[in-house]
Amino acid sequence: MKKKILFIVSALSCMSANAQHDTTSVELDNVVVTGTRDAADVRHLPMTVTVVGREKLTENERSNIMPTLTEQVPSLFTTTRGLLGYGVSGGGSGSISLRGISAGSGQLLVLIDGHPQYQGVYGHPIADSYQTLMAERVEVLRGPASMLYGSNAMGGVINIVTRGMKENGVRTNISLGAGSWGTFQAEASNQVRSQRFSSTVAVQYQRSDNHRPNMAFEQYGGYLKLAYDICEHWNVFADGNITRFNASNPGTTDEPMLEADQWITRGAVALGVENKYEKTNGRLSVYDNFGIHKINDGYKAVGGTPQTDLFRSKDYLLGISWFQTFNLFTGNHITTGVDYQHIYGRAWYTNRHTGEEVTEGQRIRMKQAGQSRRNEIACYIDVRQNLFSWLTLNAGVRIDHHSVSGTEWIPQGGIVVRPLSNGEIKAMVSKGFRNPSMREMYLYPPSTEELEPERMMNYELSWKHRLLDNAVTYGINLFYLKGDNMIVTNTAVRRNENTGEIRNYGAELEAVWRINEHWSLNTNHSWMHMKNPILSVPEYKGYVGACYRCSKWSVSAGLMQLAGLYTATGDKEQKECATLLNATIGYQLVKNLNLWVKGENLFAQRYETYAGYPMPRATFMGGVNVNF
Repeated sequence: MKKKILFIVSALSCMSANAQHDTTSVELDNVVVTGTRDAADVRHLPMTVTVVGREKLTENERSNIMPTLTEQVPSLFTTTRGLLGYGVSGGGSGSISLRGISAGSGQLLVLIDGHPQYQGVYGHPIADSYQTLMAERVEVLRGPASMLYGSNAMGGVINIVTRGMKENGVRTNISLGAGSWGTFQAEASNQVRSQRFSSTVAVQYQRSDNHRPNMAFEQYGGYLKLAYDICEHWNVFADGNITRFNASNPGTTDEPMLEADQWITRGAVALGVENKYEKTNGRLSVYDNFGIHKINDGYKAVGGTPQTDLFRSKDYLLGISWFQTFNLFTGNHITTGVDYQHIYGRAWYTNRHTGEEVTEGQRIRMKQAGQSRRNEIACYIDVRQNLFSWLTLNAGVRIDHHSVSGTEWIPQGGIVVRPLSNGEIKAMVSKGFRNPSMREMYLYPPSTEELEPERMMNYELSWKHRLLDNAVTYGINLFYLKGDNMIVTNTAVRRNENTGEIRNYGAELEAVWRINEHWSLNTNHSWMHMKNPILSVPEYKGYVGACYRCSKWSVSAGLMQLAGLYTATGDKEQKECATLLNATIGYQLVKNLNLWVKGENLFAQRYETYAGYPMPRATFMGGVNVNF
């Protein structure tokens, strides 16, 4: 506890020292879309939203957004087991948690431009799919967002707002990098704007041997976005992304695995039309998510037997989303919308040698010869009203009908009080829920068709304050959440049941100090108590980052402290602590050519995010960026 307190105090002292001598005025971007579907001033919204812009996403030359979000967002943590790649199926890798609520269980929702990214059979996101190449910024709403986004948003949402070209011209970027353990990454993007038409196209490739045997990773993907302004008030857009990766799980150090390989393809396409008027604006869109999975569960290196079959699945989600906002009178903002989803998928086994489908002797028991389909339709209304210059009230409700789980009502309410022109107090009560996945209801022996939706209530109180003409911003947040209908597996009878519970409460702190045009500092800290410990979730996470830019040089560094990280729960409970230092240095060699070098875990800490999967010690990469 003393180490945590000293870490927080030193971070705040570093940011506040000599602040009274700075007169730099910095205009902050307070507009977000995640908390209300339409662009809104976050100072008038009762929920807590952290925005991570493209400059921050790219300053450490990472091809995936999740490591940066782990650093920049309080209470968010992502597990990994190597230098590059997450993979699926075992080893705790790629687990995304927010306030102890796990995306691996489908309780945390990832969005791309507001479109849900979960799939049919397993119903959870895959961390390797969320590449930096597509993101203009990422907005993370901490706490339930089910009123706006429905099932799976019970713990919050991560909304990837995609890139677009704003001004006329052509912009091209090529980035190459290589480093420790045979790691290589390459990315190229091109953006065009010609009057009413704009386009963004990007491709990416990366690979690594990683630091343990049988842990290789390879990935390639792409992103495309097209937009056309029909007139001043209307525009149309189409976009799509695809990621293909091959990953291997080496098993724990005590029980290494062989042939535990995954071949995964994930993608999404969307088509929509938007309108923007003085008093109203909205969007109608159609989207389709798809996933193709082939998995070899592998076998123990000592005494094991190779698998004869491969698990296969195809997942789909077809959705239609419409919302419209109205400003009926001064200070009024109403959003209403309808969401429809057709969720379907198929799972089966094939003989790994002949490719023929296997129908006997397997754990799988999916309905209708391995197929299942569901439909979900919902409508919602969200009302926000400024009563005075210092008071905003917000209330909303969603009615959601699922063809299997039935009908769910989801209320939400909040209040914002602005006692100062540069500060606000927020209080919010919100409900989250998640419909059981096809895996939990139909797949493998523990599956149970009678499962009910998971439900959770969240209560939070926050304060945010801006100082020195917005050069310094800090926020403090308190939260308490409880859920009593969580789906767990009763190992005694090998059956999924709605008997689990969640009781988490904690505090979050975040601050940014933009010292001048060259220097900026930021810090965030989160402390959480969990009545029932959750795997791969830290009780405390703290981060302090600094960035320096001057002339041809750029330097960024970040120090993260983890304490009480549960790497194993139950009878063999284990906790981990670690202090991790990362740094990146960039140099502009000529006008359009930048060189960079970075190091991660520079203290060479020995630590794990999941028991039996040690993380690599100090690693290094270097590369080049070409812009024209």
